[in-house]
Amino acid sequence: MGASNIGSAIANCINLSNLTLELYNNQIGDQGVSGLGSGLANCINLSYLALSLGRNQIDTKGASDLVSGLANCINLSNLVLNLGCNFIGDEGASRLGYDLANCINLSNLTLILDGNQIGEVGASGLGSGLVNCINLSNLALHLYRNQIGDEGASGLGFGLANCINLSNLELHFNDNLIGVMGASGLGSGLANCINLSNLTLELYYNQIYDEGVSSLGSALANCINLSNLTLILDYNEITSEGASGLGSGLANCINLSNLTLRFQQKQFIYFGL
Repeated sequence: MGASNIGSAIANCINLSNLTLELYNNQIGDQGVSGLGSGLANCINLSYLALSLGRNQIDTKGASDLVSGLANCINLSNLVLNLGCNFIGDEGASRLGYDLANCINLSNLTLILDGNQIGEVGASGLGSGLVNCINLSNLALHLYRNQIGDEGASGLGFGLANCINLSNLELHFNDNLIGVMGASGLGSGLANCINLSNLTLELYYNQIYDEGVSSLGSALANCINLSNLTLILDYNEITSEGASGLGSGLANCINLSNLTLRFQQKQFIYFGL
């Protein structure tokens, strides 16, 4: 009942513009987070919201109720939502994407959904929501240790393709069963983000291989305004052929001033730039 009581109190604070709630690693569950969502639904003047709700035994219903409340916060421009290590699954992730589409003024978004049993359907649903977030300039998406696969990565790429105003992007898709087709689909989306200046892409512990990393290189060739790039591609069975393909793409990023590449593999590769 503690989190529900917090939600009831927040419901009366209709003039709130900035709110930070740190409730990580409790046992608030679906009932508690639903109460928070109900309270937040009344805070229509919120412009900045940070919710840390990781490790709280939140299931699909709780996540859905929470984001239904957020859908009423139409003036939100900055949202940090940490739901890591819960159990929101595909339905919860899809619902999150659906309701985020109503937050049309979002310019800064950080979503932490690590370890939530999200598969291809959930990731694709989340991507469909991003399609409508056309005003995003800063996005950080954490999906470490889910199972989004090729279809999910491609669905997220499809969503990103519409976020043409992105200047800062972080994608943390480590350990997600992403293969060649997923890397290619994700790259196709990134190719449309021509205004990107800062990109961090973590794809370690997947199976993108040489063909996938070469596709990423071709996509990044379109991001000619990149100035800062970090690529973490450990343990993807990339050889010198894939590294060469990536290098060919990066050769077009003439405005790069800071580049970090990490390619730790089971075998040594030679990267020539």
